[in-house]
Amino acid sequence: MDPLSGFLGSLLWWLFFLYLLMWPQLQFRALQAARARLMAQLARKRNSTVIAMIHRQESIGLFGIPVYKFISIEDSEEILRAIRMAPKDKPIDLIIHTPGGLVLAATQIAKALKEHPAETRVIVPHYAMSGGTLIALAADKIIMDPHAVLGPVDPQLGQYPAPSILRAVEKKGPEKVDDQTLILADVAEKAIKQVRDFVYSLLKDKYGEEKARELAQILTEGRWTHDYPITVDHARELGLHVETDVPEEVYALMELYKQPVKQRGTVEFMPYPVRQEGKK
Repeated sequence: MDPLSGFLGSLLWWLFFLYLLMWPQLQFRALQAARARLMAQLARKRNSTVIAMIHRQESIGLFGIPVYKFISIEDSEEILRAIRMAPKDKPIDLIIHTPGGLVLAATQIAKALKEHPAETRVIVPHYAMSGGTLIALAADKIIMDPHAVLGPVDPQLGQYPAPSILRAVEKKGPEKVDDQTLILADVAEKAIKQVRDFVYSLLKDKYGEEKARELAQILTEGRWTHDYPITVDHARELGLHVETDVPEEVYALMELYKQPVKQRGTVEFMPYPVRQEGKK
């Protein structure tokens, strides 16, 4: 074999290997740039600081390993930094798409959002459950897609809802349960009170003390399962002020947070063919 041909063959093979390694990163960087452009466009349109917390399963690396996301301490650090850097006289639009996460992190974000001097708006294009709802309650305005949902904010201790732990002890009787369950019930009672008091503090300025206490009670008492969907209509029935004018740019932004590519998609659609005038 010609030495030059062998060298070129090896070089091409290594270039192809490097391409396979780098391609996912190049794709991700292109996505990040597209997201940044769209958020900048939305910020100019709404004259606001735009922050996005989008928790979708994303694939990374050569083998497309899925990464599952939820509200974390890292999220609270990033969002608190963004809120601190935001102009004090300009609104904040916080776009949320999350199944929930750490109460501590959600509480930090909610408190920082509430204390921003200018108007704050939380935009929910699809869902903001648990800690996501807690953050939404802190905003001056909640803007939801007509089919988006919020959720209850009752605390969870491991795999068990705190209100259910208390009810189990109440039904069985404290004398018939073990010490570990009694300790768990004590922690559950404290957790409910802490979250309920915090929700009340978020709502009392907007809704008045009586309504704020009522909403805090409803959302933390375990009336529903923790994944119960509170729709726009239901939220309004409860007395929450909810608007539905989600900017189109938010939907476009969500398209840039695609789920991992599967060999066969579970949902497909074909847009309706719109004919241009003068053409058949």
